[in-house]
Amino acid sequence: MPNLPRRIASVVSTTSIALVLAGCSAAGAPPSGAASGPPSELPSGAASVAPSARPADQVDHPTGARDVVLRYEEGGGFVNPSFLLAQIPHFTLYGDGRMVFRDPSQDPPPAEGSIIRMNPARTAMLAEDQVQELLKFALGEGGLGIARARYDNNMVADASTATFTIDAGGLHKTVQVYALGMDVQGQVDAVARAQFANLAKRLTSIDAGGTIPTDVYIPTSYRGILIDSGGGVVVPDKKAWPWTDLRPADFQPDADPNGIQIPHGVMTADQVGLLGVKDFQGGLQNVALAGPSDGKTYTLSIRPLLPDETS
Repeated sequence: MPNLPRRIASVVSTTSIALVLAGCSAAGAPPSGAASGPPSELPSGAASVAPSARPADQVDHPTGARDVVLRYEEGGGFVNPSFLLAQIPHFTLYGDGRMVFRDPSQDPPPAEGSIIRMNPARTAMLAEDQVQELLKFALGEGGLGIARARYDNNMVADASTATFTIDAGGLHKTVQVYALGMDVQGQVDAVARAQFANLAKRLTSIDAGGTIPTDVYIPTSYRGILIDSGGGVVVPDKKAWPWTDLRPADFQPDADPNGIQIPHGVMTADQVGLLGVKDFQGGLQNVALAGPSDGKTYTLSIRPLLPDETS
């Protein structure tokens, strides 16, 4: 995907802002227009602004460090469930201005034997004016302000679904777009789908291809997904079970039937480090482990946990 401009652009006009703010709590009309404004650099940090201190034309949003204000992720399709569980959202903006993102179009790091390593996520802090501009873009030109809950594409099978979540401007909604980017001219909802694709492109390349300063996101904990591959599986680079404080039984499905139904557990960075794989901050897949005493072979995937996640 092409890189975004060096600075964050697109300031929605005053009329558009008023329409978005007025329509977010009801099925309001779409913004009447948007004009490009001067972009701005990402600062290294920014304090959140209390809702009561915001001017009337600004978009209200939660301000907590773990409050998800805007998120874009993809899932589903004809892929292994354990692979999906190892994926993080492409972009998340939190209430304090922190964003965590990863461009899915970038090539992953070289594999280490049979182990697949993922690119680390990046993080930076947005100042409140930058948060405001991004939210106005998402609600206006990005199409979320008047979007319905679901957009299908009957011309495509076994594709993934893009999910946008926004909690701003009186709206708390999720918008699912099946087969985003696999559109044809004249398709139903073509205008809305083009808006969503434009928003997705902006969010996944928000650092302008690395020209805007960001830091590697260093998780404090990880999700480990453990699959029982049975006994007698031959894997040339299978590793010995490296932990004395973790057993296969510590990885369990969620008790909630709507939760994760594959054995998983929370792991510390030190525990992941004992696997002996370099640069694991972005996550790992296809780590073969010999069971500690049961003669089985397990396949482990590692996924970094984001600030709002606990398991």
